[in-house]
Amino acid sequence: MMNKTYCPSLTEYQRRLSRVVNIGDVLLGGKNPIRVQSMTTVDTMDTLGSVEQTLRMVAAGCEYVRITAPSMKEAQNLLEIKKELRKRGCTVPLIADIHFTPNAAELAARIVEKVRVNPGNYADKKKFDFIEYTDATYQDEVNRIRERFRPLVQICKQYGTAMRIGTNHGSLSDRILSRYGDTPLGMVESALEFLRLCEEEEYYDVVLSMKASNTQVMVQAYRLLVQKLDEEGLQPYPLHLGVTEAGEAEDGRIKSAVGIGTLLEDGIGDTVRVSLTEAPEAEAPVAKALIDRYTTRAADAKPIAPVTEVPIDPFQYHRRITHEVLNLGGQNVPRVMADISRLSSVEYADLRAVGQLYSVFLDKFQMNDLGADYIYSGQRPVPFMLPNGLKEVVDYQAWLDAGRRPDHFPVLTQAEYATAGPQHTELNFVFQNLESLTPSALDQLRADPTAVIILYTDNAHAMPELRRAFFRLINQDVTNPVIINRQYSVLTPEQTQLYAATDVGGLLLDGLGDGVVLSTELLPERAKEEWLPTIDRLNQLSFGILQAARTRMSKTEYISCPSCGRTLFDLQETTAMIRKRTDHLKGVKIGIMGCIVNGPGEMADADYGYVGVGKGKIALYRGQDVIKKAVPEELAVDELIELMREDGRWIEPVRLEEPVGV
Repeated sequence: MMNKTYCPSLTEYQRRLSRVVNIGDVLLGGKNPIRVQSMTTVDTMDTLGSVEQTLRMVAAGCEYVRITAPSMKEAQNLLEIKKELRKRGCTVPLIADIHFTPNAAELAARIVEKVRVNPGNYADKKKFDFIEYTDATYQDEVNRIRERFRPLVQICKQYGTAMRIGTNHGSLSDRILSRYGDTPLGMVESALEFLRLCEEEEYYDVVLSMKASNTQVMVQAYRLLVQKLDEEGLQPYPLHLGVTEAGEAEDGRIKSAVGIGTLLEDGIGDTVRVSLTEAPEAEAPVAKALIDRYTTRAADAKPIAPVTEVPIDPFQYHRRITHEVLNLGGQNVPRVMADISRLSSVEYADLRAVGQLYSVFLDKFQMNDLGADYIYSGQRPVPFMLPNGLKEVVDYQAWLDAGRRPDHFPVLTQAEYATAGPQHTELNFVFQNLESLTPSALDQLRADPTAVIILYTDNAHAMPELRRAFFRLINQDVTNPVIINRQYSVLTPEQTQLYAATDVGGLLLDGLGDGVVLSTELLPERAKEEWLPTIDRLNQLSFGILQAARTRMSKTEYISCPSCGRTLFDLQETTAMIRKRTDHLKGVKIGIMGCIVNGPGEMADADYGYVGVGKGKIALYRGQDVIKKAVPEELAVDELIELMREDGRWIEPVRLEEPVGV
């Protein structure tokens, strides 16, 4: 039977107790706080620029600062940066980021408090070649790499320098890919090969990471790593969490929260880096907002019945099996329901907040890519005919009072549902939580092909309680579709964004959920003008979460690195320029990488790539294949579009007409 254990508890909030690693004077792991870190974007040879940026990052909340050292000269200059920082009274531990240059790592390890190495390209090969290995020839390669790695381990041990063995999904070596494939297991084995040597040398100041831009892969890899460490009797090393190349703005924050937050919910993680294509000082507050949610979680949480049987595979994605009800469940993509029940009245123009734009001049609606599938109007049904495709959900009593209209779908409380009064012939929604899913309720749901559950919780430990409810449904063979409902109290927009991405995204990554509805708590009466922006924001957030969890692609995805001293062009400006030209390409994934280190490998999940290869020069990729080399930067976006056109992936943008007279 598969060992599914990867965290202390699936129902009670507990931090995974890792060994403590000293990084400078800032302890990591054990019962120490979850630490915040980020990475500079200034050229490492710019000493004062690096120092000034580091100081801004520390002021923003960074407890560790990482700096790239792509060659010996940058590694040496880390000493000058460190001297200037210490002169200014800044004692933040510095981390050298190493990729292809073992000699730079060995030099940096004598200077800084920690080095990060990527086992996929540290003395290993990445040419996208498939190689047939026998056990003997494979072990010969492992031995060769370990001999190249051993000097760094010995230097770190001698100087008291910590090390992060940081596997990236996109930069697995040809050797690992040939044996394990492009899998979470390959990521884990890549790190364990290096870790086993560290333990042979009795060197334990190690931190591990399993980063990917695909949140499903990232979460599965971290879980599998924890399970493998325990299975092999290795030390419980602290874990650095991050979604690599998360992107920018709202998308980057949502994607980071889906991946990082899912692991934090289960007590996994000792330090966090949120990788945004923005100034590095913008990253720390996002990481801190994610971390701070767990400061009092154990005290605030209500007890949840322990899990006796885990009915899912936590290391591989499988969507929960459900039967189809109208357009919910079965093989349908997860649906978005927008809560408009706070509006005292609804007019045509108000539906813009749920992705439906009305033109008085044309007397018709146009739906954008983020058009909700359902609206919940509560006790006040919309007084006009809705646009095609948009369905309305009303409270059960309102449905009865309006004469049981067939174009309205009722939502019932469990008490109303249990009385088995008149119901819709096609689709009925039922509010349920873990407590209400009693044996009799489960029997009724199992026998009702029209019922769709709206699953909610008021537990501070929300995602695990909702997951526990899903486990009950699966174990009791209840296949009704489930809409995940999260309602939040008075939070900032960013807190709502991060919390919802964690709570809903964590379930979607395990294949749980057939839709989402987000809302804020019932506040005193507010004007429509105040509610509409909130409804719009929550609708966009719902689609963003589904996209970040890879369950419904509704817009273009940009896999863009957060920049560093290796970057060969202005990433923020370039990403904005590419987004402006391509943001209508629904479902297309575009990797935007500042240098070859974060190039074809790191964007393993992208359809197309835009990669800096020299000053003013860009390489264009189709997947991991170079199609055009050294394209002048001023022509590169046009050439990228031409490449898509050749593949039949390009469509001319058609902008929705602005509503007239509303």
